[in-house]
Amino acid sequence: MFKKLSNPKILIGLIIGAVFVALVSFSVAPRVVAVPNETYESLKIFSDVLSIVEKDYTDELDTKDLVYDAIKGMVRNLDPHSSFLVPDEYKEMQIDTRGEFGGIGIEISIRDDVLTVIAPIEDTPASKAGILAGDKIVKIEGKSTKDMSLNDAVGIMRGKKGTDLTISIMRKGFAKPKKFTLTRAIIKVKSVKFEMLDEEFAYVRIAQFQENTTRDLKKALKKLRGKNTVFKGLVLALRNNPGGLLQEAVSVSDVFLDSGIIVYTKGRDDSRRMVFNAGAAKTEPDYPMIVLVNGGSASASEIVAGALQDYKRAIILGTLTFGKGSVQTIIPLSDGSAVRLTTSKYYTPLGRSIQAKGIEPDITVDDFSKMHTKEKDLEGHLEAEGESKVKKKKKKNTRIVEGGAKKDDDEDIQLKRALDYLKSWNIFKETFKKTG
Repeated sequence: MFKKLSNPKILIGLIIGAVFVALVSFSVAPRVVAVPNETYESLKIFSDVLSIVEKDYTDELDTKDLVYDAIKGMVRNLDPHSSFLVPDEYKEMQIDTRGEFGGIGIEISIRDDVLTVIAPIEDTPASKAGILAGDKIVKIEGKSTKDMSLNDAVGIMRGKKGTDLTISIMRKGFAKPKKFTLTRAIIKVKSVKFEMLDEEFAYVRIAQFQENTTRDLKKALKKLRGKNTVFKGLVLALRNNPGGLLQEAVSVSDVFLDSGIIVYTKGRDDSRRMVFNAGAAKTEPDYPMIVLVNGGSASASEIVAGALQDYKRAIILGTLTFGKGSVQTIIPLSDGSAVRLTTSKYYTPLGRSIQAKGIEPDITVDDFSKMHTKEKDLEGHLEAEGESKVKKKKKKNTRIVEGGAKKDDDEDIQLKRALDYLKSWNIFKETFKKTG
């Protein structure tokens, strides 16, 4: 049903990041397609309206701007992740994969026609100013964000280092929007951060899946390991990771897996059906492993978590993930513009669709962040598969749910629980060796 991708060039062109992550597209051979008469009739109406506006509108207009605006409206109404990019916007989108740009440092999406913060990026003007996941950006430089596209918002918020940007934030508990004036900085999104939790347990955080994430992950693990041949356990944190490049999600998973499907995609067009397998790239031994996730873990993060969960390579701990299970393809056009189009959905090795559902953790531990917007909250999102409008009887939950935990101001409950479980894991293993 699916074909294995032997040509790595085919990978170029797929993007699955929650927001604003892109690749250079693959070229598509032209096809001869019969166009229905209704399409020609609709195009004639469009042409007629365009002519009327050009001729009779009170001010003189640029025809290209009119056509661009019309295309933007058409594509924007498909789903929250499809968009049309004018040449400058397309160039901006390609910057994200390099992990460096001028701005304030936030990941955003759209909810109820208002820009909403998915997560502030660590150590940026936004995080230092106290911007939180779930904050609604109601104005940028005094301009309402209602009906503003993601690309337009990014274009306004990005700028030269040292320049100021004022945004108005509405948050639960606010009587009215609050203004935040931030000074733009060079945002260097460091993909991988790491440390030893103690002498025997490692911690690695992946903030976003960029061009060199797998390379940086391998370097981090090697540096953490030092002279030791193996860890007693690893915590891999994917919390508030909005996604990124598909091939990096696959290759990161491949570091810990040695065979089998990592993820596969299905779309309306059979040519979009692809499968990505683990190969000989595995470099890590089978030490105990826990993956931390939350409502800000989206897309590429969910692919990694889903693959490691399906193969029982890692325990997933945290809260339900974002639920973005669609794949976007960047299709460049002749004038330097591009279409970012949802072309398929992706599935975990066991065939689970993540779209509007997310990854359910094996162990649920609240991160005390109630503000995360989910894919299912986005207007026009693709519906989850297999869901009936009639409310179904809830299945018995066989997963562990922790309750009653209290969080001190500086305490990371999820990380503490992960380390506790890893230590217990090793205690049980040593005990079984002695009694065996």
